[in-house]
Amino acid sequence: MIALQEGNPTAQGWEGIWDPLGCADFDFWGIGNEATIGYLRHAEIKHGRVAMAAFLGFCAQSTPLVSGPHTILPYKGYEAGLSPQEQWDNIPLWGKLQIFTLIGMLESYGEILDPHYCDGGLPGYYPPIKGKGLGQIPYNLFD
Repeated sequence: MIALQEGNPTAQGWEGIWDPLGCADFDFWGIGNEATIGYLRHAEIKHGRVAMAAFLGFCAQSTPLVSGPHTILPYKGYEAGLSPQEQWDNIPLWGKLQIFTLIGMLESYGEILDPHYCDGGLPGYYPPIKGKGLGQIPYNLFD
């Protein structure tokens, strides 16, 4: 952990590592300390990205452009003027299942890396998906 901190040019100015829970000494699932640190680093990066995307999605759903009236309804049960939480509640079950299936597929595809982030691979790296799925995916998730 000290080597990771010293090799990071954007590290904070304080001395030592801020680890109030002692996670740097954990050994998840018996995979070893180095693999556990790789897992925790990857989880922090991935969940940070998801949180940022969720915040932007919440802001976009709060605008009149998205939550206002539409000529063509985006999904069955759509009502104008609802909050993002109410919009989610109005999405039919099959629509929610499609969203969760896509998330599961992306998670599974991200785990096929060699080397895996627990085995010395790059935490936060997501394999390119541009051109996959019969050539239907026009861009990668992260550069």
